[in-house]
Amino acid sequence: METNPKLGKQVKRLPGGSSEEDHIEASDLRNEILLPGLPNHLAHRCLSSVHPTLLYRVCRSWRRLIYSPSFPPFFTLYALVSQPQPHMNQESNNNYFFCLDPLSSTWQHLPSPPMESPVRLLHRHPSFLSRKLSIQSVTVSDHLVLVAASNDQFQPALACPLVFRPLTKQWFFGPQISVPRRWCATGSVGSRVFVASGVGIHYRGDVARSMEEWDLRKDSKEWKWESKAGFKDGRFSREAIEAVGYGGKLCMVNVKGNAIKEGALYDVETDQWEEIPQGMVAGWNGPVAAMDESTMYVIDEADGALSQYDGEKDRWDVLLVSDLLKGAEQIAAARGRACVVCANGGRIAVVDVVTRPVKVWVVQPPPLLQVVALHILPRMTRQME
Repeated sequence: METNPKLGKQVKRLPGGSSEEDHIEASDLRNEILLPGLPNHLAHRCLSSVHPTLLYRVCRSWRRLIYSPSFPPFFTLYALVSQPQPHMNQESNNNYFFCLDPLSSTWQHLPSPPMESPVRLLHRHPSFLSRKLSIQSVTVSDHLVLVAASNDQFQPALACPLVFRPLTKQWFFGPQISVPRRWCATGSVGSRVFVASGVGIHYRGDVARSMEEWDLRKDSKEWKWESKAGFKDGRFSREAIEAVGYGGKLCMVNVKGNAIKEGALYDVETDQWEEIPQGMVAGWNGPVAAMDESTMYVIDEADGALSQYDGEKDRWDVLLVSDLLKGAEQIAAARGRACVVCANGGRIAVVDVVTRPVKVWVVQPPPLLQVVALHILPRMTRQME
């Protein structure tokens, strides 16, 4: 048994991680009339073709339907957030997971990670006021995967990746990585998660040059990290690096911002490192993300310019310049939207990259919290009051 903080009562967990309330909710939905005169299975097919925003405004039974496991999931924002700045006597592990419900415009808590193995992820520490410690996460196959972070002993916090599946609201652990690490390169292509370089408890040259792969598509009994072709040196172990999946390859640079940098390109299918296009590196002046692994975007953190990469001409084409995008720290791209963490985690700018002219608007983070990482994933199923 566990306590549901929203309802203030005990919730019985059934096999598979679902709750007794989930089963009651499903039973109630089957007994409701969705469209008078039609059997529910036909009404369900009709309503599934309507945008959830319209269904949400009509009646309670339709609101219950769009959050049920049987309704096609819409996508939304998931955020790892932290308190702005710990005091000298404050606990350092103040990180929380939230999901934005775009229909009600409210932030919802994610279920707590497994308590049998408490995970302490350090983002800020009162002894280092100006330093943020990275918490590295990726999106793969509609899962949120926490890959690397530091604990309150300034050591690698995760021996295994911690994974959240929105459609079942479940956390679980992946296979143990050969050497737990931080300050590494993390990315995904298809159903595969990649970890490269980084630093363990102590610096080791072989770890700094290594590359490993985990495929979520395989049966969980076969899960393991497999060694892949490594770097030629350890230059990618100096800070947290986002390896961007683009065209079946992982693209990355070893320094953030407008500084002189070195790039690397890894071909996932051939397991080989290649020369990265010079135009790609030259315009990599801020956070980068790829939409559907086919279209890559960068935010120039200095002037707030959003650009799209043209692979044929090896150049970045500016789509939009906005003050709202200045100081960009991270970008997530999916479903025609580029969502950008700005203003030291105090603002989320959303850009519609499909429409012309390009539109941008602001989403506020949960009150009194700052965004550390942002992802776009299917909505969670939940109960309606």
